[in-house]
Amino acid sequence: MPARHTINVPATSANIGPGFDVMGLSLSLYLTVTAEVGTAAAVAAAAADADSNVSIAYEGGNAAGLPLGARANLITRTALYVLECNGVGRFPEATAVTVANRIPLGRGLGSSGAAVVAGVLLANAVGALGLTEQRMLDYCLMIEHHPDNVAAALVGGFVASYLVDVDRPGNIPVSEADEADLARREREQRAAAADRSINLPPENIGHFLRLGCSPRIRAIAIIPQFELATAKARAALPGTYKTADVVFNLQRLAVLTTALGRETPDPWLIYRAMEDKVHQPYRMHLVPGLPEILRSLNPDNTPGLLGVCLSGAGPTVLALAVDNFDAIAAKIRAIFDIQPDGGVATTYEVLHIVSEGATCVTETL
Repeated sequence: MPARHTINVPATSANIGPGFDVMGLSLSLYLTVTAEVGTAAAVAAAAADADSNVSIAYEGGNAAGLPLGARANLITRTALYVLECNGVGRFPEATAVTVANRIPLGRGLGSSGAAVVAGVLLANAVGALGLTEQRMLDYCLMIEHHPDNVAAALVGGFVASYLVDVDRPGNIPVSEADEADLARREREQRAAAADRSINLPPENIGHFLRLGCSPRIRAIAIIPQFELATAKARAALPGTYKTADVVFNLQRLAVLTTALGRETPDPWLIYRAMEDKVHQPYRMHLVPGLPEILRSLNPDNTPGLLGVCLSGAGPTVLALAVDNFDAIAAKIRAIFDIQPDGGVATTYEVLHIVSEGATCVTETL
């Protein structure tokens, strides 16, 4: 029977200062995937890829350079992987997928994590798999190896997570978040494709806890108009850390997990708790203006501000605040404007921290 599945996945901001690869916030900026199944239009569109029985197209912006082949696009190749793990070799019925993406690509707002989550939900819907939330997270973590973004995108809110280390054979899809490993993994996938063997995720490889977050808090995303590859940002990190720096982050992380949940946020408590010595100091040179932003803004000279950090791997700067959102954005953008070589062009969004994660609504056509 013809049907339409509408999937919404929120953007996310990871790390939140000291919470490197641990913390994630779910934000009110969405990737929307619409899948029409079994309609005449879907049959016509999917005919070009009989092996997969699905087509994919993008609406509006944010699609430049993204592959449209079913086994190349991150959303559909994730869905095909999940289907194959459940004994379904391709989309069961002809499916036309349309993507509307408001999450900027390569900006540290979880675009690849959202695509992975969307792909898992898409497979669950078209295959009627009945996957639990935990099992969907297992599939996500076989592809996106860092749990902070996908956990927050899947379940919503302010989330702490960790991953049980598992082996990922070469025929597991590769997320854009792991570009440093991409060439090797793609070679392995091509080798594994000959026998099309499927490696199911172990169960319960990721665990998460939703933490409290005051409803007064908004997230201001100041988005530079250039991309920063996750691989490049990760390559800037050191191989080892000083014990004092690790302790510095652990102290602040322990405070931050409670401080953000207080009904009336304490600006200086949160500001200090969002300091970091594990990833931001090593990525400063990749984001012109970031050192001055982190050094010069504080709750005393910027009313309403709670804290500032790099969003994920960057280059987006995230400010948490309770008031004066536009003024805070303007102050940060002004610092970007005065950088050498003509400044750094930016846009900004004032976002809610949303309690609901990814959703899928199905209607019969």
